[in-house]
Amino acid sequence: MRKSPLLNQILVTPESITDLRLMDWDLLIRQARHANLVGHLAVMLETQQLLTQVPAQPREHLISALTVVQRQTQAVQWEVECILRALSEIPHPVILLKGSAYIILQLPFARGRLFSDVDILLPKSALEAAELLLKMHGWITAQHSAYDQRYYRMWMHELPPMTHHTRETELDVHHTILPETARLHPDPQKLLADAIAISGYNNLQVLAPVDMVLHSATHLFHEGEFDKGLRDLCDLDGLLRHFSPLDTNFWDHLLQRAQDLDLRLPLFYALRYTALILHTPVPPATLQAATQFAPSGFMLTIMDILFGRAFKPRHASCDDWLTKPALWLLFMRSHWLKMPFTLLVRHLFHKAFITPRDDKA
Repeated sequence: MRKSPLLNQILVTPESITDLRLMDWDLLIRQARHANLVGHLAVMLETQQLLTQVPAQPREHLISALTVVQRQTQAVQWEVECILRALSEIPHPVILLKGSAYIILQLPFARGRLFSDVDILLPKSALEAAELLLKMHGWITAQHSAYDQRYYRMWMHELPPMTHHTRETELDVHHTILPETARLHPDPQKLLADAIAISGYNNLQVLAPVDMVLHSATHLFHEGEFDKGLRDLCDLDGLLRHFSPLDTNFWDHLLQRAQDLDLRLPLFYALRYTALILHTPVPPATLQAATQFAPSGFMLTIMDILFGRAFKPRHASCDDWLTKPALWLLFMRSHWLKMPFTLLVRHLFHKAFITPRDDKA
């Protein structure tokens, strides 16, 4: 078996940084940058009181990352308040998703998390009014072709991405967590019904803990590009480590909720790869119970080969001859999971031949 990348090793055993030479630190920082995990690495070492043991040169990179994530946290809090003001006339709570939710909740692992946009969830019936209000407050839809506009509005689980015209912040407005054409069909009404209010904010909610885990797993294992795959796996690790001690029945609730929401396979992969790669303390009984959701033995072997390469930093030191084919196959798999065959062929044909011609024109 190939040795895991240096960053993956440090994420599991951070105390082993004391054995690193300066050239190892150079590689570690480079891998962390490519994985979008420099801030995560810095917070992890600071939390475990290991930052002072880092040599001066790499320590400067880590301290700089701490400054960046602190400023981003402030920016996210401000952006959420702006969104709430813009949507104050909507008679539904705004539900924060993914990174912005983790930061607003002040989850321990989120302190070092970098991300580029804010994601929210609203009932589908509220989308038209929400889009109009957001446009009135400065958010504009990115320049998409007529095909892209139709693609998002007819088949996807969100509006076309929006950008604020002065702050240049990005916003994704979801009405469910998977495209309506996808093979899995989680009921958004169940997610909305169990969402939890955030104290200190009016009309702001987050998903229930088990739903937060399942959404993170669903997003990751339906993803087509894995530039941030290891970062997203660290999110899952952080969610499981944080929420499982707070509920004595957490693991049973998680398994049951995955069945209720038709998200059994994403949960199986989430538990399998967080335990294998990041040594997340998933109870053996839970891992065993989740095997009922697993693909066949041959398919699981293939997925281990593919995801084993996806959950590495996108750095040359982590690649082998199978890396590019594996990432391409996962990209194609994501489209296969999101669309029926006829729609998939039509979409790929349009993107391959018509979109480049329109862009050129």
